[in-house]
Amino acid sequence: MKRTEQLEKTRAAILRTATRLFLQKGFAQTSTRDIAKEIGITQPALYHHFSDKEVLFLSVMTDFSGKVRADINKVLRKHKLSPEEQLFEIVKVLKKHHPISIYDQYNQAMQLLSKSAQRKFNMIFVMDYLIPIGEYFKQPEFNLRADLLPKEAAELFLASLTPVFGTYQVIGGQAITNDQRTKLIIDCIVNGLKRTPKEEII
Repeated sequence: MKRTEQLEKTRAAILRTATRLFLQKGFAQTSTRDIAKEIGITQPALYHHFSDKEVLFLSVMTDFSGKVRADINKVLRKHKLSPEEQLFEIVKVLKKHHPISIYDQYNQAMQLLSKSAQRKFNMIFVMDYLIPIGEYFKQPEFNLRADLLPKEAAELFLASLTPVFGTYQVIGGQAITNDQRTKLIIDCIVNGLKRTPKEEII
């Protein structure tokens, strides 16, 4: 194998492994030593491709978040879905890509990154998460309250989704499926915790 081919293969392995570890463990709990060890290379070999952990993290998130945005946009193009169904499909996209809370990961990384890296990561988060999810809240069918901007609604929604990414809060009891639990959480986020007028009549 030519050296250039070997370098390309190693770079791809670094990105693939780093993506999995960053998503599973977060920025703080993932080291370049962990990544290099899993691939079977040395840290200096990893640094030949990425000068430091921040550069690698931003490369991973740029590529990964673009795929998330593409999947969210596919859902937004499904006009036959009701607003409730569309929002559930968006959350399914987020759960498919993220094993742990997106908002927790974002805030943890923002506390540890340099100022320059913070700006770049925030731009990724806004472009690939807040803006596409904000497009959902722009739809007249959703009827967003007047004192919230769509991007603000998207951020509040993502921040409220933490119970979806784990089982430590057994919402809805044991008798419902994961999809039913996710729909219940989404309904509580969007519509609140009060009974609806219809439920009060019953």
